Amino acid sequence: MLKKLRRKVKTTFPAPDQDTPLLRRTTPERILQRLDWQVIRRLDGLLQGDYRSLFYGYGVDFADLREYQPEDDIRYIDWNVTARMDTPYVRQYVEDREITAWFLIDLSPSMDFGANQTDKRSVLIDLVGTLARLLTRHGNRVGAIVYNGRLGRRKGKRAEEARTAGADAGIETIIPAKGGRNHVLRLINDLLKQPRLPGAAFTDLKSLLESSLHTLKKRSLVFILSDFIAAPGWERTLNLLRQRHEVLAVRLWDGRETELPDVGPIWLEDAETGEQVYVDTHDTRFRREFEQVIRRREAELAAVFRRAGVELWSLSTGEDLVRAIFRFASVRKQIHRLRGGATAVSPLPSPGQPFQA
Repeated sequence: MLKKLRRKVKTTFPAPDQDTPLLRRTTPERILQRLDWQVIRRLDGLLQGDYRSLFYGYGVDFADLREYQPEDDIRYIDWNVTARMDTPYVRQYVEDREITAWFLIDLSPSMDFGANQTDKRSVLIDLVGTLARLLTRHGNRVGAIVYNGRLGRRKGKRAEEARTAGADAGIETIIPAKGGRNHVLRLINDLLKQPRLPGAAFTDLKSLLESSLHTLKKRSLVFILSDFIAAPGWERTLNLLRQRHEVLAVRLWDGRETELPDVGPIWLEDAETGEQVYVDTHDTRFRREFEQVIRRREAELAAVFRRAGVELWSLSTGEDLVRAIFRFASVRKQIHRLRGGATAVSPLPSPGQPFQA
């Protein structure tokens, strides 16, 4: 029954090398111009330039030690000093104005689900373009690691190093972290060039996360962008990544993935493996079981991020991107205020209380 979560009605898309009017319109320059006018300008008005509320606590330097106080995050206890002083001490940090951000991008076939230009892949490209533009225009650097499920296809400057480390499964390309508008255009262009695969192995998020562990040498702000419809076994790697970097998970989803319409007997096809199943959506028991599986999976996914201490942003293909980013920023600002201001590094909710926008 769990596999039915991954069933999707197969849709066809033009091949990446076809010169269609749609592809001619979606050049990197046109996409970035559209984002500048329709998204970033509106965000400038809503946030009044206060984009730091999106990135509190990221890019941090050690500042001082002080005695532990109630409500302090135990993750910042310095156990060596605590042992010498016979009383708990915590490390304090200050924010570094320069941020290095990395996008870990899942472009497996399940990310192609959706209607026309509002599929998960298109929303992902818009979100990455917007966040990259916001970061780079303030002097920060952004890079990306792109996964699509194909084996042995990695490209980029650090390809050989990561391949030697044994983390090459399904990684398509690594884009080094740089700044500037031209780099954002390069990032969008590389994402647009990624082919829509007719099928692939079941998504292996573990390989994407392991690749980031081998590639990212400096403490960074890491965005994981996926629908998290993946094979199990990536949870421990997420914990390791969280220990080294500041991590945000962005879950992209489409409403048609969570609701099974009553349209009678239909064939559904797995977007990744091509496996087909015949179901009768008139069957109320089947639809009820489907809903139960959906709820169970959502609870399991939330528990994974809660245990790892990773914030979860949820973005639907039908949601306005400006409102979504403004909502993310508003909630993060509230969390930051509750945590005691910009000089303390406590960007994540307490264990057992995940952020889910």
